[in-house]
Amino acid sequence: MKNNFELDKPHDECGIYAVYSNHNSELARTLYFGLYALQHRGQDSCGIAVTNGLNISYYKNLGLVSEVFSEEAISALPEGDIAIGHVRYASSGLKNSINAQPVVYNGRLGMFAIAMNGKITNAEVLRKRLIEEGMTFQTNIDCEVIANLINKHTDNGKCDVERAMRELEGSFAIALMTSTELYAIRDRYGLRPLVLGRTEDGYYLSSESCGLDATGVELIRDINPGEVAVISAKGVSSSYFAKATRRPCIFEYVYTARADSFIDNKSVYEARYECGRTLARKLMLKADIVAGVPDSANVSARGYAVESGIPYIDVLEKNRYVGRTFIQPNQFMRENSVKIKLNPHLHNIKDKEIILIDDSIVRGTTSKKILETLKKAGAKAVHMVIASPIVKHPCYTGIDIETYDQLIGATRNAEEIGKLIGADSLHFMDVRDLIKCCSSGDYKTFCAGCFDGDYPDDIEKKLKDRREI
Repeated sequence: MKNNFELDKPHDECGIYAVYSNHNSELARTLYFGLYALQHRGQDSCGIAVTNGLNISYYKNLGLVSEVFSEEAISALPEGDIAIGHVRYASSGLKNSINAQPVVYNGRLGMFAIAMNGKITNAEVLRKRLIEEGMTFQTNIDCEVIANLINKHTDNGKCDVERAMRELEGSFAIALMTSTELYAIRDRYGLRPLVLGRTEDGYYLSSESCGLDATGVELIRDINPGEVAVISAKGVSSSYFAKATRRPCIFEYVYTARADSFIDNKSVYEARYECGRTLARKLMLKADIVAGVPDSANVSARGYAVESGIPYIDVLEKNRYVGRTFIQPNQFMRENSVKIKLNPHLHNIKDKEIILIDDSIVRGTTSKKILETLKKAGAKAVHMVIASPIVKHPCYTGIDIETYDQLIGATRNAEEIGKLIGADSLHFMDVRDLIKCCSSGDYKTFCAGCFDGDYPDDIEKKLKDRREI
């Protein structure tokens, strides 16, 4: 069971790391470090698959990367030329080892392995049709639906990947490994991130550039929306299964991605820092100190402090040994999970008027407990500033906020939310300002559906028409 602090934050489903190499004799170990850097994207399960050109060997299980992949587990995986790895947050599909990725499939294409990040919004429609066509399923995850589609669209050992991808709705970043090739695929809107890197010994894929950094790989570029990039002994070749309409998920910049990552040519750190500066210019609040809710709001808080001239002081210390899978043995522990996760700096708080920056408010339960903690520690007043707009709508494409009843902001304005959580004042960012802060060059369009209800591809309408929501 996840603690209340983590349940009150939106989660991405997973992260991908993959390698095509002719000279790296320790692919599994390389993937270990790449996945370790992506651990923030999924903590429920992880897995690695390796091919030597003939067979695919794999290992996956529940737990963190450091828990699942002991030295013995890594050493048991063979040397090979291609490998893909995955970390998963179980927002869809049961949390068990069967649903861990990569999915290894033996069919018309021979043995292949596939891992994905995202949410296929027509997965159940496709699953039902594929079952009627005689295909079988071992899991209830979207990734196996894609694997069966790939098998269906394979003839004489040649797969029409583009045709398979055109059947999918929703979001997806995919790494697909055959015995001789590595595919990188991104949905037509680029909702989920996927980057390509290179070293002298080969090519690398990662959900975020921080995964490449951890393994000494140079970032080349993002995989483009609608692109199918094929990496083989000949290099990288690309085709497109759809006309791209670039609208990546803006929540990657707000919360999901690590601050040291670059996504679609934009520094996540720079985006969050500019959010803080923009809020300071707009609000012009008076206070003694500025503080952030660790860790993802710290960058915005620093930007706010620099722009406002109000000193940045830590008021909450995060216990980094309490993981996202922290087990709470009783009701008392569940109710006090925020106290276990975040402890107040009493000396920095007493008799201070505080501007407290957080990245988002979803359910509001954590914000309420944090404010109670600060007031009990002697804060004179706490003005809460959120470096994103009010989350008014669900996300159907991979962030774990899928129903309106999960959202404190679905039917309330800032003043009403502020009263419920106990803030002396509560302020949110305007969606246009957020988009401006996250834009880079010609890239100025995003999916901000959780804020403004404007979803790509009429996703919400299609789900309602199918009565899935």
